[in-house]
Amino acid sequence: MYDDNCLFCKIIKGEIPSNKVYEDGDCYAFRDINPQAPVHILVVPKHHIVSVGDIDGTNSVYAAKCLEAVAKIARQEGLDSGFRVISNCGDDAGQTVHHLHFHILAGRSMGEKLV
Repeated sequence: MYDDNCLFCKIIKGEIPSNKVYEDGDCYAFRDINPQAPVHILVVPKHHIVSVGDIDGTNSVYAAKCLEAVAKIARQEGLDSGFRVISNCGDDAGQTVHHLHFHILAGRSMGEKLV
């Protein structure tokens, strides 16, 4: 379930402090320490999955639970005017922690372009 060498697994287990905004039996969410928008929250499954590219029939429920948590967090944070959800997949996409996670970005107009 956990990878002892994974930064996010250590955060989930409480070994590394974080600014938690949400937690349930399947997911953990916390504020990014290097925010790219006024609101920047990371949502991670408590089950270690490397990235979206590693989701399959045995673990897709954890990704689905994270997306359900994204919706709850958006309501909790009052993100009524909109938010963006991003998941980087692999080094070339900018994934720096190899544990599936979804970025919730909000708090400013981001326009249509992703980059």
